[in-house]
Amino acid sequence: MNRIALMSCLIALAFVPAACNRSSTETTPAAASTAPSPAAAAVAKAAAYTDQDISDAWIYLLGRLLVLRQQKADLAEGWKWNTMIHRKPGAVDWPNPNLDVAYSEAWVAVDENNCTLVTVPKVTGRYYTVQFLNGWGETVANINERTQAAHPSGEFAVCLQGANVKLPANTTRIDVPVKYMRVLARVELGDNWDEAVALQHKFSMRSTGAPTPPTLPAFPDFDVQHLPGVEAFESAPAVLDSEKDINAGMEGLEAKARAIAEGIRDPAERARVEKVVREKAQADLAKAGALIGHGTTKNGWVRPHAAGTYGDDWLGRTLVNLGGIWANRLDEVIYYKSSMDGDGVQLNGDHVYTLTFPKDALPPTFANYFWSVIAVDPIHARVLPNPKNRFLLNRESGLKYGDDGSLTLYFAAEKPADAPDSNWLPTPKGKDYRLTFRFYGPKGGVADGTYFPPPLVKRS
Repeated sequence: MNRIALMSCLIALAFVPAACNRSSTETTPAAASTAPSPAAAAVAKAAAYTDQDISDAWIYLLGRLLVLRQQKADLAEGWKWNTMIHRKPGAVDWPNPNLDVAYSEAWVAVDENNCTLVTVPKVTGRYYTVQFLNGWGETVANINERTQAAHPSGEFAVCLQGANVKLPANTTRIDVPVKYMRVLARVELGDNWDEAVALQHKFSMRSTGAPTPPTLPAFPDFDVQHLPGVEAFESAPAVLDSEKDINAGMEGLEAKARAIAEGIRDPAERARVEKVVREKAQADLAKAGALIGHGTTKNGWVRPHAAGTYGDDWLGRTLVNLGGIWANRLDEVIYYKSSMDGDGVQLNGDHVYTLTFPKDALPPTFANYFWSVIAVDPIHARVLPNPKNRFLLNRESGLKYGDDGSLTLYFAAEKPADAPDSNWLPTPKGKDYRLTFRFYGPKGGVADGTYFPPPLVKRS
């Protein structure tokens, strides 16, 4: 796929908060031997997989590689297992960051004899959650007042299913299906950041013992602008063995990836797979990115079909992992993304856009906790520098409402003359950008999928 096509893919993909875009320090696995094994030659001769199989298996495998890449980058920073790192508000280098919350992060290891103890302070009137995800980017647990209504705070033990571990008294046990997890704790900043940060630092974790951390498999070095080609399959068996997919029905895709890994030991077959990946698989990924796989669109906004947990939607999972990573479940937060105005034209900082909500459908109507809209660049999904250092609009922005009770937000490089300053989000002059709208604690039409934000109207 040429660079222009790849850029369009990236524009379509990134839309969720949550992860760093640091480059992996992995070393590309050694090149395959030029002398095929009998098994490899047999696979190639039998044509056991089609071009579409190659595309599907590559996209499926990429979802796992993206998590491994992030794990490698995190551990290279010196993270210690089962220990939380508390980030300062806004001090994250992530695609599409959620600047409404203070983040804390960790990698967690548990096993048959060891659990991870998590301390959660009492939090009232403020959104929070401690999210656990597996090696494919699937949410396997949340600790908050919604999932633990009887005891939303105190001591929790996250344990491998079936683990025989003696736990401290008054500890709430939460069983998970995997040994290794990524953790994102979020605490809503609201209008009192000091209070939020104080709460954030009361979250902590520790292991009951000394579980063995995983040995990461070898995988190719890549970044979001230079995705792996045929080399993605070189270590496919080890990558797949390193973390079982918890979703049913993935055996066929795994078998195809393993067959391709064997087949590419034949030089001719390797060349064929490389061509299919570059010309078809990446094009298939780009095409699917427009709707985040199986999402829906209205008014120029796209709503994902799945996030956080995916079932058989492996395509959506890979797209989410590529566009952001660590997305939470749709009952926790709904993300809408838009690169287009209401006429289907790419958003650009040379123009002024308005987004108007009528009195009976203001953003708080659809969120139990909070909402926000953020602008990011279309390639790396980073917030856009501007003289006001204003990167999002939300309920703490001091928004001004119209005489009829409506709310109009403005997106422009320079403040429109009739726009209240608090309602204006600066955008980059002459450059394309993208918007992400979040509803935390979705309710009403946002929760059931019937609501979409109004279209962006280009005024000039």
